[in-house]
Amino acid sequence: MSSLPAVETLLDSMAADLTRYLAQRGRQEVAFVGIHTGGVWVAEALRQRSLPDAPMGTLDIAFYRDDYEQNGLPQRVRPSELPFDLDGRHLVLVDDVLMTGRTIRAALNEIFDYGRPASVTLVTLIDIEARDLPIRADVLGRSLSLAPGQRVKLTGPEPLQLTLTMPTASTQ
Repeated sequence: MSSLPAVETLLDSMAADLTRYLAQRGRQEVAFVGIHTGGVWVAEALRQRSLPDAPMGTLDIAFYRDDYEQNGLPQRVRPSELPFDLDGRHLVLVDDVLMTGRTIRAALNEIFDYGRPASVTLVTLIDIEARDLPIRADVLGRSLSLAPGQRVKLTGPEPLQLTLTMPTASTQ
């Protein structure tokens, strides 16, 4: 991989794809839900570009992760905020990087603890195709092939940028 894509360019393309995807399926009464932290940044940027009047919620899935007992809680756990009724609503669930699918599984579990949405459209900025679970994005910015141990991270919120991290000798 020679260089990482520009986030703003990806967001513009994703907003158009998302608008088209929702229209083709007749999905109205849409609300955005971003997964902390990067997913919230991406969700807000997409909401502003495509449906600025749609409600916005956030999830912190720390308590829903399947590795909670192994890894403990992250240092900063934020409360989830879903300031709208989920029942019957079409949700746009947004995360920054799709890797194993476990974060999305945890987010879906939490969403269904709050209510029963009509549908959930998954949107991710980057997919590094390292799946452990059968989860795919409906709207995707870009797929990347990374070397073993490499990770891509979204930094922000201003500006939103992708950075590539390499494994260190202690983590290999």
